[in-house]
Amino acid sequence: MNTKILRFKEIDSTNRFLCHYQAPEGEEMTVAVADFQTAGCGMGTNTWESQPGQNLLYSILVHPHTLPVRRQFLLSMAQAVALKEVLDEYTDGITVKWPNDIYWHNQKISGTRIDTALSSQGIKDFILGTGLNVNQRAFRSQAPNPISLCQILGHPVDREQLFQKVIAAFEQQYALITDGAYAQISEQYHDALYRADELHAYRDRDGTFRAAIQRVEDDGHLLLRDSAGTLRRYAFKELAFII
Repeated sequence: MNTKILRFKEIDSTNRFLCHYQAPEGEEMTVAVADFQTAGCGMGTNTWESQPGQNLLYSILVHPHTLPVRRQFLLSMAQAVALKEVLDEYTDGITVKWPNDIYWHNQKISGTRIDTALSSQGIKDFILGTGLNVNQRAFRSQAPNPISLCQILGHPVDREQLFQKVIAAFEQQYALITDGAYAQISEQYHDALYRADELHAYRDRDGTFRAAIQRVEDDGHLLLRDSAGTLRRYAFKELAFII
């Protein structure tokens, strides 16, 4: 796969950079990776805490013209599956918390922000901006449950080696998308889901309830079945996990 990697010691945001990047013809995937981001952010208004040179901060730009717009969440699934696949080499207890956070048991080790540009032909650009906690030993923000790979293992991890593994794993997942193997990606994602098929507490605008995850649709909606047997459907930010 024709992948270009752009490296920065410091940048405001790798996602913001790729939003304005003009990929030359034939460049299938562009990766911007930085030691530090001055304006790194998560989904919505969330921020991402990272000490300089300690974690992986990168964004991936792809141009999935053949993927139907209604199924674009498959790209988010592919990124989550790739991260889990690599982190499984280092530790157990890794799962994917809907929509695309990576958890170690009940603590968050990675999050991904999505930016999409559409055209009349479909998806023009798709950017996945990921923060992966690697060697940071302490977190001082108001984030409720962060953890790093170093904290889990008790020793530092080679960031470059980890980065290369993550990009290679995503390239393999992206190849499945270009081949139309959507069901395979979805199956891997569902097999990795945090809290899958178990009753747990959640909260929506109407209050707290207990439910079990049934599945995630290709457009990203989460389907739960509550303790009364009612099927509930949620978009991102409409539901909170009570941990």
